[in-house]
Amino acid sequence: MFPTTKKQRCWVHKTANVLNKLPKRQQSEAKQALWQIYRAATKAEANTAFDRFLKTCQVKYPEATECLSKDRETLLAFFDFPAEHWPHIRSTNPIESTFATVRLRTDKTRGCVSKDTILALVFKLVQSAEKRWLRIRGFKYLADVIEGVPFKDGLPVEEENHMTDQLQDAA
Repeated sequence: MFPTTKKQRCWVHKTANVLNKLPKRQQSEAKQALWQIYRAATKAEANTAFDRFLKTCQVKYPEATECLSKDRETLLAFFDFPAEHWPHIRSTNPIESTFATVRLRTDKTRGCVSKDTILALVFKLVQSAEKRWLRIRGFKYLADVIEGVPFKDGLPVEEENHMTDQLQDAA
């Protein structure tokens, strides 16, 4: 439906999948290395940390490195969005936790309700869950994202070029 939409893989799930392919004694060190990738300030730093992880684990744990490397571009896609949005788009857990309650309640009522009553139940459950949601940080950038303004390492590209021009003019 939206063929130009960028895809972002969930770092929480990818981390769990990679760690499952490592021995228990290696998992805490590997988790720290994975954090260095997705907590990097720039895409270049993330790629450096990514390469370091692959180089360190490639020989002993090829399944783990394959699991990580196959989704490299989609794992690092968040760098092309405003930095304020990064915590929201790196993980699907907020979405899943919202629907966990809905799934729990609807599984228990299966077969006892009509289509209209289950829709009303789901609506009320989501409406109740909405009270605990955190506000989107950087909502002022949503219009820019929708308009297709390019971002690099969390900053609008136009603004970055403008700042570079100002620095060159000052020198």
